[in-house]
Amino acid sequence: MLIIAALSAFIYNTPIVMIFIPMMVAIADRLNQGPSRLMMPLSFAANCSFATPIGYQTNLLVMGPRHYKFGDYLRGGTPLIVLIWLAFSLLAPSYYGS
Repeated sequence: MLIIAALSAFIYNTPIVMIFIPMMVAIADRLNQGPSRLMMPLSFAANCSFATPIGYQTNLLVMGPRHYKFGDYLRGGTPLIVLIWLAFSLLAPSYYGS
């Protein structure tokens, strides 16, 4: 999940999902699990584009008028990504069953 979230900081989320879906399906097949167990972390992680202005067009749109710097996104977005990762890791097993 963290690898996908890191990639989403630099690449828009749709290509990331399209690249990782076949991998997640293959991993789910090898683990004898349903693919939805790996699709949910993929979708959450792909939408964690808070750490840079490059990952999502709205981040870049507000960068100029608000005089944000690249480091501002890193300082605010990185803890948010870690928080989402921890919350998902703790809550998903109870929701989806372990």
